[in-house]
Amino acid sequence: MASFVLVVHGGAGALNRQTITAKLNCQYMAKLKQSLETGSSILTDGGSSLDAVEQAIKVFEDSHLFNAGKGAVLNKEGRAELDASIMDGRTHQAGAVASVTTIRNPISAARLVMNKTPHVMLVADGAEEIAREAGLEIVGLSYFQTEKHWLHLEKAGTVGAVALDRYGDLAAGTSTGGIQGKLKGRVGDSPIIGAGTYADNETCAVSATGQGEYFIRQVVAYDIVARMRYGGCALKEAAWEAIHGTLTKSGGKGGVIAVDKDGNVAMPFNSLGMFRGYVKNDQQPYTYIFEE
Repeated sequence: MASFVLVVHGGAGALNRQTITAKLNCQYMAKLKQSLETGSSILTDGGSSLDAVEQAIKVFEDSHLFNAGKGAVLNKEGRAELDASIMDGRTHQAGAVASVTTIRNPISAARLVMNKTPHVMLVADGAEEIAREAGLEIVGLSYFQTEKHWLHLEKAGTVGAVALDRYGDLAAGTSTGGIQGKLKGRVGDSPIIGAGTYADNETCAVSATGQGEYFIRQVVAYDIVARMRYGGCALKEAAWEAIHGTLTKSGGKGGVIAVDKDGNVAMPFNSLGMFRGYVKNDQQPYTYIFEE
C-alpha cells in the first residue's frame, strides 16, 4: 500500500524556553505523541485521512493542556465558546461549528455538519441541537472551567491536524477556544474554510494557528493552496511565503501545518514557538515546540 503522513499542532503563541518547564515540556510532548499515535494507528490500518484528523484532534480536545475542548480559554463572561472545522480534500466537502458551549468534541460536531447536513457551518444553539440529536457527548459549562495553569503563557493558539492517507486523500481539521477574554460571539479563523482550514487533493491540506483575525483577512490556508495551484510553488515555499511574507507584513503572528499530495511536510511559524509534530508511515513520530 502507499505511504501516509500525519501532522498535528497544539497552537502557536508567545511561548519561550523559560516558561515551558521541564515538567510541562514532558506533558506537551507526551500529548503530541499520543495525538500522532492515535491518528497514525488509523492510517496504518488503512483508515481515512478524515478519521485520522478527527481522532488526532480529539486527543487535544480532551486534554486540559491545549486551547481547545476541555482546556479552552474563557470569554469575557467566563464561558468557553468553541469553534472547529474539518475538510475533505477529495470532495471539497467541509463542516464547521462556531460559538458552541456544551459540545465536548467540537471537531466531531464539525464532521457531523459536513456529513449529515447540506450546510458548511452551524453556530451556537443550532450546532448544539444537531450534536445532541446525533448522540455526541454534551457536557456542562463547568467541564471547561478547569484550572488554567498555563494562562501566564499568553496562550493564543489552537489545535489541528492534516493527513494524507494510503489512498492519496488529504484532510484537514482545526479546533479552538479562541482568545482569552474575547467578546461574546467572537469567531476566529479556525471554523472558517480557507482561513484556518483547507484541504485539496491536487495540492495540500492546511491547518492554521495564531491571531485569527489576521488569518481571516489574509485567507492564509487557501493562500497556500492558491500559491501551489496557480503559482506552481512547492509546499514549503508556499507555506513559508504565506507566513513569513503575507501574514508577517500584515502584523499577524502564528503558523500553519501542511502536507501536500506527495507527502511533503511544512510547519512554518513566526511566533516564538508552536507545538507541532509529524509521523510518516511506521517511522517514529517527531515533536517540537521551538525552532530546531
